[in-house]
Amino acid sequence: MKQSTTINKKFVLSTKPFYKSFIPEDWTIIEFGNVFSFLKTFSFSRKQLTDEKTNNEIQNIHYGDIHSTFDNKILDFKTEKRIPYLKDGFISKELFDDAEFPALQDGDLIIADASEDYEGVCDCIEIKNINERKVISGLHTFAARGNNKNITIGFRTFVLDHQQVIRQLRRIATGISVYGVSKTNLSRVKIALPPLYEQKAIARLLSTWDTAINQNNQLIAQKELLKKWLMQNLLTGKKRLKGFGEEWETRLLKDVLIPISRPVDKPSSSFLALGIRSHGKGTFLKHDFEPSKIAMETLYTVRESDLIVNITFAWEGAIAIVKKHDDGALVSHRFPTYNFNHETGIVDYFRHLILQPKLRYLLDLISPGGAGRNRVLNKKDFLKLEVKIPAPEEQTAIAQVLQAADKEIQLLNTKTDKLSEQKRGMMQQLLTGKKRLII
Repeated sequence: MKQSTTINKKFVLSTKPFYKSFIPEDWTIIEFGNVFSFLKTFSFSRKQLTDEKTNNEIQNIHYGDIHSTFDNKILDFKTEKRIPYLKDGFISKELFDDAEFPALQDGDLIIADASEDYEGVCDCIEIKNINERKVISGLHTFAARGNNKNITIGFRTFVLDHQQVIRQLRRIATGISVYGVSKTNLSRVKIALPPLYEQKAIARLLSTWDTAINQNNQLIAQKELLKKWLMQNLLTGKKRLKGFGEEWETRLLKDVLIPISRPVDKPSSSFLALGIRSHGKGTFLKHDFEPSKIAMETLYTVRESDLIVNITFAWEGAIAIVKKHDDGALVSHRFPTYNFNHETGIVDYFRHLILQPKLRYLLDLISPGGAGRNRVLNKKDFLKLEVKIPAPEEQTAIAQVLQAADKEIQLLNTKTDKLSEQKRGMMQQLLTGKKRLII
């Protein structure tokens, strides 16, 4: 990759303390709230935004997008095609012209106010090339606007990526199963700012990695569209693989899944806990989880290839198949687990089936209660859900086709991960001042 600046590998000798580390003497230490002002945001889900009709076309970015959709810290509307339009939203044009609800603009940050793990605390993206689009900061997010005198466009999202800033954020994050930071506490977090000319140079250099990552991600998007087409057709029987002609059967989940419970006493010391991300994003591990953070005295062991559901967030797609490296982790009673009856259901087939919109819709229906986190899935109703599936032999064949598509995507994702790792390594050097750019 070509670079318009060069790196001075010599460590800056003149430094000053910053939190638990040091930064160059000519950098500024300032509170986040003195550089950024928070904008009023629309705390609605996409479903709520389509309840009343107008003629607007609005793009709504919520916390799930920030954690899982956008790979770069800069959201460039010229290249990003994955943001849904809300063609029937009830937010009127007048609200975008109202000073109380300012439309988002280039350089604004959209920050996730909650995360299911510490790594996602205050994940954020910076908006670029928004032009005339109507974009809102949606459910469980903050929107923040920077002061151009202190911080340049293109650099803003990096202030929350400084290692010492991340330490501060994790220290002030509150919660048990979901971790969050309030606007008040975020505004008090100290950030480190290089001089403006150096901010611009850092932004230019890091953008070269963004370009390479974007190009690779475009290939990934094409492969994912192909896989989506395969799933929509093969998992519904619209397209059949050669050699299979038997009629599919409608079965209850209780014919496919066998409830399994492996109770253990809560450990007296830190242990490995498992969580499930919403939106079908799979499981994640919480290492060294403290027993004091959970009130229950009995926990449950999960094993590889279990189907597991988070009954609190099932309505939001928190369902997954336990991965090999999750084996042996512990969960609470809120995470019922199931084995597969191999005479009716194949694990690898259901890895894909549970991601289908129809199942997400059914999980939503059997999760009664109030809005958001007060909704709880009914486990008896879960086993009564109906699925139309082929015989196990055809399930296996379909799974093999989809796994081949997954392998292609995985190889491209590995390339993105390598580029992202290179970028993160460079960021750690540039954002701490250990390496300075020669302009």
